[in-house]
Amino acid sequence: MKNFLLIIFSFISLSAFAQPQEATLLGTWNDPSIPPTVFFDNAYNEIWGLAVNDSEIAVIGSTLGTHFIDVTDPTNPIELTDAYVAGAAQGVGIVHRDYHDLNGYLYIVCDEGQSTLQIVDISDLPNSTTVVYDSNDILRRSHNVFIDSTHTRLYSCGTTSASGSSVHLQIIDISDPSNPEVLNSYSGIPYVHDVYVVDNIAYANCGNQGFFVVDFTDVMNPVVLGSMTTYPQQGYNHSGWLDDDGDHYYLADETWDMDMKVVDVSDFNDMSVISTFNADQTLTTIPHNLIVRCNRLYVSYYYDGLQVYDISDPTNPIRIYNYATSTRPNSQGYEGAWGVYPFLPSGNILVSDMQNGLFVLDAISEHTCEVVLDANTPEDFVNNINVFPQPAIDFIKIELQATDNQLNTTFELVDITGRTVQVFANQNLIMGNNELSLELSESINSGMYFLNIAQENWSVSKKIIIGK
Repeated sequence: MKNFLLIIFSFISLSAFAQPQEATLLGTWNDPSIPPTVFFDNAYNEIWGLAVNDSEIAVIGSTLGTHFIDVTDPTNPIELTDAYVAGAAQGVGIVHRDYHDLNGYLYIVCDEGQSTLQIVDISDLPNSTTVVYDSNDILRRSHNVFIDSTHTRLYSCGTTSASGSSVHLQIIDISDPSNPEVLNSYSGIPYVHDVYVVDNIAYANCGNQGFFVVDFTDVMNPVVLGSMTTYPQQGYNHSGWLDDDGDHYYLADETWDMDMKVVDVSDFNDMSVISTFNADQTLTTIPHNLIVRCNRLYVSYYYDGLQVYDISDPTNPIRIYNYATSTRPNSQGYEGAWGVYPFLPSGNILVSDMQNGLFVLDAISEHTCEVVLDANTPEDFVNNINVFPQPAIDFIKIELQATDNQLNTTFELVDITGRTVQVFANQNLIMGNNELSLELSESINSGMYFLNIAQENWSVSKKIIIGK
């Protein structure tokens, strides 16, 4: 059982005493010709971001389809009309679209109408895109998707299958993007509204039924590792994100005036809420989507716009940054900031507003996870390592000094969401000077990454920019 006094203390939110900084607006994009829905008056929905061919691109969904906005110059967002992908389902009944990308392909789903799974080759951006798969043979509708990049599996939540049946979580092999294959249609836990997956472990937000963790290592025989079906200020368990150390899960209940939660997931048999926090508003406030990058939590908070929290201390998240994208008064409705994306190499933050379109906001700060040292890393090791060129194109060169022989040192490339994108051959380091050259896979896209170097008892991560 978790420490009772710690839980009580952590419920006393200190964020109300913080004075958050208002974000700097860099640019906006909005197409007034796009029709809004008849349900929530929203022309727009989800946001995603891409770093391709030295360009930064926002992906935003609408009632008509998927729009690609070049935000390389954030003060002048420009729609890439040759890249636009029309939705298989369109019109004023389309509320939800969702996105995820991997290895040069964007995956698109929709939760209304006679829709499809769309898979788009984005390697030619900012010029154009190519749809390589557009079919309802696997699914007709999906509420959200998430990709486990290590195992090239796409997890589809709240799925309507090709036959029209409801599937709580569908696992799809996307190792060949032109030929996705269903691995399992799983309904062993309640309806899954959203999911976060890392190395086969799925953290599932199950609406009114709470929170579940499932191991899909054996995809045909999943194992439920734990659940949290009752907790303080429980509402509609909507979405969440795991922090970098894997011990804390941040979740939002999409219920008016319910706080967000920090869940201790270090023991799946004893998961519990250790802290709650909010947008420091008093009337009909409601969070929607959230993403963790390093020690920052980014939240699209509907009427209250973008909210950013310092989560260095998970027991006391502190609100440090915000921006109001909507001028509509708070009410028991769904309006304002829908989605947020903070992973562009520039650090600029993308926010989609349901009525007002795309907002590009200035980066908040450097992220402390850009160089990470294990506590046991040899003294001064990080000061004696040089990774170049920056940006790298075809290879990464490494110069380092080892304090002793380090056999079977591992090297892997990780993107800014923590997903492993390339594993290199192990290297034997000798005491003294070492010079290494690692060839980059052709599938690696331009952007910011981390080169993780590790031994059994220590590790170090170095930021690297790749530009192809």
